[in-house]
Amino acid sequence: MKIDKKLIKELVDNLKEFELSELEYQEGQTKIKVSKASKGIEQIKTSAVVSPNKSVLKSSNESEGIRVKSPIIGTAYLSPEPGAKKFVEVGDKIKKGQTVMIVEAMKTMNHVPSTADGEVKKILVEDGQPVEFGQTLVLLK
Repeated sequence: MKIDKKLIKELVDNLKEFELSELEYQEGQTKIKVSKASKGIEQIKTSAVVSPNKSVLKSSNESEGIRVKSPIIGTAYLSPEPGAKKFVEVGDKIKKGQTVMIVEAMKTMNHVPSTADGEVKKILVEDGQPVEFGQTLVLLK
């Protein structure tokens, strides 16, 4: 694996600029985590990561369909608030851009839009379930 020094320098600069203690970047199976040590010394680690979450690694039993994937790591919520109507249900016809769920990361609610028109074939996550970047959340016909 070739280390991208320019990317690491950019991450370290962002860490300083935004006064963060830790910053994580992932592309495919390569994950880069930059953090400040408690004494203010920066530590830089790079590694290839295989997620322990088996649902991320294997593709769904459903081999056909359009996959709506998580844009970030966080917690998936199927409705805008507890007890409210879900954004989508299995069998619903949805349009491209329609919100299918929310992924909360760092107290920010991120709406996940459908990537295409279609019918909801399967919802692959539970309400309140942690999700990984790129994990398939919803399968469309």
